[in-house]
Amino acid sequence: MPVIFHVLLGLALLPFLLAWLGAFFRVRQFGHLDNHTPRLQQAALGGMGARVQGAQANAWEALLIFSVVSFIAFASGLPMASLGGVALVFLALRLLHAALYIADFAWSRSVVFAAGMLCCLTIVYRAWQAAG
Repeated sequence: MPVIFHVLLGLALLPFLLAWLGAFFRVRQFGHLDNHTPRLQQAALGGMGARVQGAQANAWEALLIFSVVSFIAFASGLPMASLGGVALVFLALRLLHAALYIADFAWSRSVVFAAGMLCCLTIVYRAWQAAG
């Protein structure tokens, strides 16, 4: 199976891992998990817990973008095996992005985000060349 499919799986699991971490911070800040209105409780989080929630939301967005880019590459006929390197770099950048988000390194996080988008643009460019 091509590496890009393993990366997609990793990217799909990342928001759930961040949700579990967010649950830890909800219990820590509020003393319990509110499963009746969890989004209200999440919105009331402060500090690191709020940043975990932000990282989780951004992880969902990145998964969507990378999924679309992967589909474009697949539909273009580009061999998926040729995208392993750029896919692994994207995954590493997304993991680093989450860590920087939680640690509150805003500028570094923005640079890592931009590098991840360059990975996506690289895949689209390769797909465009393959379809050409």
